[in-house]
Amino acid sequence: MSDIFREVDEDLSRENAAKLWDKYSIFVYGLALLIVLATAGYRGYEYWHTKQAEAAGAQYDAAVQLLKDGKADEGRAALEKLQTAGSAGYAVLSRFQLAAQAGKADATAGAKAYDALADDVSLAAQFRDVARLQWALLSVDVISLQELQTKLAPLVQGTGAFRNSARELLGLGALKANDLDNAGRYFDAIVTDATAPQGLRARAQAFLALVQSARPAQKSGG
Repeated sequence: MSDIFREVDEDLSRENAAKLWDKYSIFVYGLALLIVLATAGYRGYEYWHTKQAEAAGAQYDAAVQLLKDGKADEGRAALEKLQTAGSAGYAVLSRFQLAAQAGKADATAGAKAYDALADDVSLAAQFRDVARLQWALLSVDVISLQELQTKLAPLVQGTGAFRNSARELLGLGALKANDLDNAGRYFDAIVTDATAPQGLRARAQAFLALVQSARPAQKSGG
């Protein structure tokens, strides 16, 4: 008897399952189709995004080549187009390239362009740090040491990748201001930093020797 009940239960289960399938299969099929379409759409987006990046890369290379060939106006126009219509990465590279071109023609204009990049919070920190260094490089001859220190303070602190480059620019700024104590401090920090690149340490050592040789003359002259 139990076998009969079990068979009836199984039949009812199959019947209920069939009814449920008939009732909800359209939704199941719809969900499966949605998954397929979503997957295809994502793959399509990946393909489109890759093609967009490849196209933007080719356009960027072409723009840089125009600059190298002396076609500055055409190169800048191409970069300006990428700056607004290119993929995010090449848009940022185009902004930096435009700032560099501006700096070649006019240090003040270039510094202003790099300053805008340094203040753009939408950019990654590394890009903003590079922009600060480029701004300082173009501005060190015309700004005060205090302004330079304020701008480069975030780079000098801690163990940032650009700390020694910032120290070098600060040392040069201190030399320009005839602040030998600060100049010596910045260059010495580079020389004593074992992680500083060899070329940078060699320059800092040379500047430090200049500072040390200038100190007695400064004292006797005072």
